[in-house]
Amino acid sequence: MAEIDLALQCSPEMIDVLVCYATTVDIVMLEVNLKPDSTIREAIACSQIMDRCPEIEIDRCKVGIFGKLKLLESVLQQGDRVEIYRPLTADPMEARRRRALKREKT
Repeated sequence: MAEIDLALQCSPEMIDVLVCYATTVDIVMLEVNLKPDSTIREAIACSQIMDRCPEIEIDRCKVGIFGKLKLLESVLQQGDRVEIYRPLTADPMEARRRRALKREKT
């Protein structure tokens, strides 16, 4: 039933975009229907994902489309997947050093 409802909301003048965010325990994916030439910032606002994930600080988070970093003002196209990236919790170089030291000890 939900698929039918989403299809009825679509029109040739609109584009469908998926807004995604991975928390530490879940993945949130929300489909939004936007006017052409909408930006990543507009898609995120329209999705209301920050209501579900209040930890998102959109002006501090990196964003991308299909794994490629983009600016919030980047224009979207039909079928784009907007990804909101969480900040790193550990320095990748430091984590690599710790793993190497751990391997040396075993």
